[in-house]
Amino acid sequence: MTREEIFTGLCEVIGMVKPKMDVSKIGETSDLVSELGLDSLTMLLLSLAIEKKFGIEFDTREHFQTVSDVLDYISRKAA
Repeated sequence: MTREEIFTGLCEVIGMVKPKMDVSKIGETSDLVSELGLDSLTMLLLSLAIEKKFGIEFDTREHFQTVSDVLDYISRKAA
């Protein structure tokens, strides 16, 4: 799976978790909290949805600040 495919899938998942968000404005440098407005509950829902979509398991000790951090993590775990 390419990084672009992962990014597209991640944007779809974010759109499901935050339906009012304009996912076309999400970029790799977008900050999960300050720009996308994800709180701890939304992050939990997002991680569960990502696990389901990509068939990976999240390590709860990981810290994600940007969309790129999540992309890198999914890339490593899905490889």
